[in-house]
Amino acid sequence: MPSPIVIAIDGTSASGKSTNAKLVARALGYIYVDTGAMYRTLAWQCLRQRVAVTDAKAVAALCRKWKTQLVCVDGEVRLLVDGYFPQKEIRTAETSAAVPQVAAVPKVRDWMKQSQRACVKFGNLVMEGRDIGSNVFPETEFKFYLDASLDERSRRRAAEGVRENLAVRDRRDSERAAAPLMVPLGAKVINNSTLTAEQTSGLILAEIRRRLGDAG
Repeated sequence: MPSPIVIAIDGTSASGKSTNAKLVARALGYIYVDTGAMYRTLAWQCLRQRVAVTDAKAVAALCRKWKTQLVCVDGEVRLLVDGYFPQKEIRTAETSAAVPQVAAVPKVRDWMKQSQRACVKFGNLVMEGRDIGSNVFPETEFKFYLDASLDERSRRRAAEGVRENLAVRDRRDSERAAAPLMVPLGAKVINNSTLTAEQTSGLILAEIRRRLGDAG
């Protein structure tokens, strides 16, 4: 049997990764994977277990020991903790604030990479994040990098009711030692500052179908 196809969608904060990854997955009938939710789940677990997210060793130790399971529900992969998916809890302001510290721990990124690569057991994937094409699935032929102007991304965040300094977040993501945010080798870069989600996903789908057609 052929290996599952992985569509890697990376990009900056508020560049439309989640929205477009979901649209692409739905159009192709592929499984959607939100890797950011996996980091959020670990951040939530640290807060729940009173582990200081600024203590890299303690965070790494928790990541080694927590009891998790990957499941696919309604076309989306979920990371369960002790059989539970904290869908609402991982979206709180407290959890969001803890994510950058957790995500910067090298041992955490190693654990996440293994778990994210294991998602291929569910079939063809559309996986979004910040290091999918550069670190998790560098071998995939389907790499996309989304970006938009800082003003536009800030406007999108504000429309969601979220206050975040995206310039600081961009710098932190790009400068971290473990799997920094970068344009993956061979990725198609799409600046969607003036594009709708439908237009952006349309560009991605057209490129995927072209490449699939070229591959026979």
